[in-house]
Amino acid sequence: MKTGILLTNLGTPDAPTKTALKRYLKQFLSDERVIQPKNKRIWWLALNVVILNIRPAKSALNYAKIWSTFGKGSPLLNITHLQAKGITKLLENDFDSLALEVGMRYGNPSIDSALKKLEAKGCKKIVVLPMYPQYSDTTTSSTRDAVDMALKNWENTPELVFIRDYYQDNGYIQSLVNSIIEHQQKHGKPDKLIISFHGIPQRFVDNGDIYYDHCVNTVKLLAEALKLSVDDYQLCFQSIFGREEWLKPQTKDSLEALAQDGIKHVQVVCPGFSVDCLETLEEIDKENREYFMQAGGKQFSYIPALNDRKDHIQALSNILAQQLT
Repeated sequence: MKTGILLTNLGTPDAPTKTALKRYLKQFLSDERVIQPKNKRIWWLALNVVILNIRPAKSALNYAKIWSTFGKGSPLLNITHLQAKGITKLLENDFDSLALEVGMRYGNPSIDSALKKLEAKGCKKIVVLPMYPQYSDTTTSSTRDAVDMALKNWENTPELVFIRDYYQDNGYIQSLVNSIIEHQQKHGKPDKLIISFHGIPQRFVDNGDIYYDHCVNTVKLLAEALKLSVDDYQLCFQSIFGREEWLKPQTKDSLEALAQDGIKHVQVVCPGFSVDCLETLEEIDKENREYFMQAGGKQFSYIPALNDRKDHIQALSNILAQQLT
C-alpha cells in the first residue's frame, strides 16, 4: 500500500506585489478559523471595503524586503521544499512506496493540489504533518478543514493520519537547543533570551484554544534543556492584528521595556515557526530589532528558525516514521 506524506505550512503570496497580496490576504482573512468573527457581516464589510484596499500594498513592501533571501522567490516555500527533500532522503531508504508533496493552507501550491498528486500516485494512506509544533484552532484545525474538504473529492477515501502537534518531541526541543547554543557560541550569551511566538486573540484562548498552554510548555522544556533561570528568558507574543486584546506580553512592548530598563543585549528565538518567513525575517529581525535599538538597546540578534537543519530534518523524519510503521 503506497503511503503519501503531506507536508504543509501556512502559505505565501505568489509574488511581493499588491495584486498577489490582495489575493493571498483575502483567502487568509476569509478563513473563519483565523478570524472567528463576532459578527460575520461586519467582518465581511471591514475586510472587503477597508482591509483589502489598504493592507496589500503595505504587506507587499514588507515581503519585497525578504523576497529571494533563500533562493529565488518565497523564503517560506523554498525552505519548505528543502525540508521535503531532506525528509524524503531520510525516509526513502527505510520505507518503500512513499510519496511526499508540499501543500500550503493559503496560496500555492494548495493542499488540494498536493493531495491530488498523491491520489494520482495511488496513495492509499495519507500522513499529514502541519508544520506547527504547537496546536491551535487557527492553524492546525484550519489545515484539517482543508484536508478533509480535499479528500471528499477522492474516489476512494484513503486512511488518514493527522499529526496534531509535536511541541513535546525530544528531537524538536533538542534542535532548538542546538540552534541556540550554536548561535551563542558565535554571538555570546545575551542578557535576555526572548522566546517569541505568533500571537492569537485572548478571546480564542478563553474559548478553549490550547495554543497558549502549548507555548508555555515549549518554553518550559526549552528552559530546562538549556538550564536557564527565570531571569534568563522571557516568553512573548508577536504579530498582533486588529484592536481586540491579544496574548501578552507582546514582543514589541517587551523589547522596548527591557531596553529602557538597561538590558543591552537580547537574542530572539521563535520556536513556533518551523520555517523562516515574513514574521521572522522582517517583523523580528528588522522591525523589532529597530524597536529595541531605538529604546536604548545595544546588541540584538535573531536566532534563525530550524528550517532545513540536519537535526530538525531528522526530528521531523522521526515524527513521520512513527506513523509509517
